[in-house]
Amino acid sequence: MKHIAKKRFGQNFLTDHTVLYDIMRVVAPQPGDAMVEIGPGLGAMTRMLLESVTQLHVVELDRDLVKRLHAGFDPARLVVHSADALQFDFTAIPVPDGQKLRVVGNLPYNISSPLLFHLAAIAPLVQDQHFMLQKEVVERMVAPPGSKTYGRLSVMLQWRYTMQLMFIVPPTAFDPPPRVESAIVRMVPIAQPLACNQQALEQVVLKAFSQRRKVIRNCLAGMFTEDDLRAVGIDPQLRPEAIPLAQFVALANRLPDTQPH
Repeated sequence: MKHIAKKRFGQNFLTDHTVLYDIMRVVAPQPGDAMVEIGPGLGAMTRMLLESVTQLHVVELDRDLVKRLHAGFDPARLVVHSADALQFDFTAIPVPDGQKLRVVGNLPYNISSPLLFHLAAIAPLVQDQHFMLQKEVVERMVAPPGSKTYGRLSVMLQWRYTMQLMFIVPPTAFDPPPRVESAIVRMVPIAQPLACNQQALEQVVLKAFSQRRKVIRNCLAGMFTEDDLRAVGIDPQLRPEAIPLAQFVALANRLPDTQPH
């Protein structure tokens, strides 16, 4: 029986086998990998991953798809977690000693940003992440300072990861086709991120980019003085998108009652 994609779950199933093989080439799954797939859907990528990995964990919210996965795969090789990835505890997935988790998925566009932040909390336990996302989101993730797409998502994720847009995927690769282009992004956690209190950094970055057309002095008025900005090497007349990650971290570390971690 054909599964009808559900809009409320943001379902767009990847069906193009050429794209799937390109993803496998980029991910390069190995037999002993501790691999988890988010949003396996109808199992197209799942099947290809299981050609390489010994066991695969998947997290799927749609109960109809959970039933299909249980029926279509060997339970000894595919461990199905019927759960919302935004709430799922990824640390509960067993990982052999000395290994880290590898995360892959065709992420629903409607939850991509909150899910990326949810996963950032376990970055030290992750080897790498490969995701299919809306191309516009990936461009924001990897954007360098000075570009129009550089913003809160860029700073917060670049603090935790090195990231690379691997290749672009057209709407025709999906059923139903989305209205936008997609892209594959590789995310590798940084072993030693710049020392900073995460909440402080979030506070500074959120305020800085809430009025991105204004200069940084006005954006951060009430939080930092012009002298504070100059002390970390920031020209108060610059706009937020011109400020590199290291200087946002330096500002966050100037906030009172924050300890880097």
